[in-house]
Amino acid sequence: MELTLAVAIGVLTGSGVWLILRPRTYQLVIGLSLLSYAVNLFIFSMGRLRVGAAPVLGADGSGNPADFADPVPQALVLTAIVIGFATTALLLVVLIAARGLTGSDHVDGRESR
Repeated sequence: MELTLAVAIGVLTGSGVWLILRPRTYQLVIGLSLLSYAVNLFIFSMGRLRVGAAPVLGADGSGNPADFADPVPQALVLTAIVIGFATTALLLVVLIAARGLTGSDHVDGRESR
């Protein structure tokens, strides 16, 4: 489970960085989104991966705080998802406006020859 999560974080990070380095603004926005997804997954994994464990109380009704998942990373990731979605929407609107004004979607505003 940990290896799968680490590979997923690595692939998302690598793809995000590669897309950020591309010359088109749409690829930049998608790269930033992938990078934020990788960071969210990393933060979420810091709350311990517990497969098959009770979320709050065990079967007998007693609870040990060491057996619970930490709710703080989950709350941070939920907040980051909402903020990331709003930021992506804003970047796409700015991208469309810049494309209409300049006629190009290159980061520097010029087509390469």
